[in-house]
Amino acid sequence: MVVAPERMVVGFAGDGSGSGELSWGQLENWSAIVKQGTWLPLGGVRPLPAGTTLDDVADEVRYLMGRYQPMRTRLRSGPHGRPEQVVHATGELVVDVHDAGQDDPDAVAAAVHEQLRDTPMDFTTQWPVRYAVVRRGPVLTHVVLLVSHFVTDAAGAVTMMTEVAARATAPVTGLQPLAQAEWQCSPAGRRHNEHAQRHWERIVRQVEPVRFPPPPVRMSPRYWHGELTSAALPAAVEAISARAGVESATVLLTLYAAALRRVVGVDPVVIRPVTSNRFRPGLADVVCTLAQAGLFRLDVGDGPFDELLGRAGRAALTAYKYAYFHQAQMADLVERVGRERGAPIELGCYFNDRRGAGTADAPDGFRWVGRQDAPTFEPLFVHVDDATCDGAAAVRLTVYLDAAHVSPADGAAVLHAMRDIAVSAAQPQAAAAVP
Repeated sequence: MVVAPERMVVGFAGDGSGSGELSWGQLENWSAIVKQGTWLPLGGVRPLPAGTTLDDVADEVRYLMGRYQPMRTRLRSGPHGRPEQVVHATGELVVDVHDAGQDDPDAVAAAVHEQLRDTPMDFTTQWPVRYAVVRRGPVLTHVVLLVSHFVTDAAGAVTMMTEVAARATAPVTGLQPLAQAEWQCSPAGRRHNEHAQRHWERIVRQVEPVRFPPPPVRMSPRYWHGELTSAALPAAVEAISARAGVESATVLLTLYAAALRRVVGVDPVVIRPVTSNRFRPGLADVVCTLAQAGLFRLDVGDGPFDELLGRAGRAALTAYKYAYFHQAQMADLVERVGRERGAPIELGCYFNDRRGAGTADAPDGFRWVGRQDAPTFEPLFVHVDDATCDGAAAVRLTVYLDAAHVSPADGAAVLHAMRDIAVSAAQPQAAAAVP
């Protein structure tokens, strides 16, 4: 049980302040926050080294809040009902300090994490970060740090963790969200957005509006989360990548497309690949949210896998190029085309290759992790992560699905099909094999 904590107020100050429109990356995440009804917290519980003091904790808070503008950003109502960002130069963050007493500090830290995660956030009056400390008497045992996905994506989080660990003091480089939004509103930014809209409109006018045939049975709970860990997948992907001379990310995206066609039966396949956008000038190491889901269309057909891989690579480059856009305006475009075609255009099929963000150990095979009625999931979302099986390299495929669109059986089958197609296509004679 989590009892009322003591509170430590930490003042902070940092470079940069002002207000303006949300950046495109912020808009993308804000849309997900509103749609899913959660503040999309990232982070968790971290054991503290022996001898850590509250002064040490306060120093870390001041470092985080002062160095990274998105940590000290709040929202206000803007024109047309869309929020604007307000970056503050100074402020205070309240750190909850929980005394475990006679309870297990690990259990108390887990309960604090759950409470902070599940408490709604008001982005207009609260900083998009929650910080708590657990202690037993005078000894600090754990810190709980949660940051909204509105603050940063996975790549930005890696930069943040690296700099915090080293207490980097070099000036922050790259375009901060306010500066990003300024460029996006410029003539050059508007031209890029218009090109992206033309790419999207070509696809949504051509494809069938329904991506997934409706499941025959209504499921409850509605939203399902499962994982497939495979020790065979890394070697198979590497073999295909080396033979075809393409990046492993392209191999995985192609495997997903082939698996969708095999399981769901819809062709061409339309996927929203999450794109880091950090290859763009001035954005490589910025701690902020930049990733956006582009639009990828592929006719899978029955040809050789390596031929499919070549087509997928070309389509992926175009999708990545135009995965940088004004999310609200793009949503308006897709809705308008749906009205003109007489049916909503379903684009809720996502793919996120987030390898490189850490590993987790799990047994080889598939398991359902959770089922729930809230918060909501997209119709189908597959993530790819590094993993280990008994210490050996593996890949973990994670599926989140809405059973009103995709049955749990089909969701699991897509992951199994990705693995099976990869293993088959990795064989020496497979260059001429069909998916």
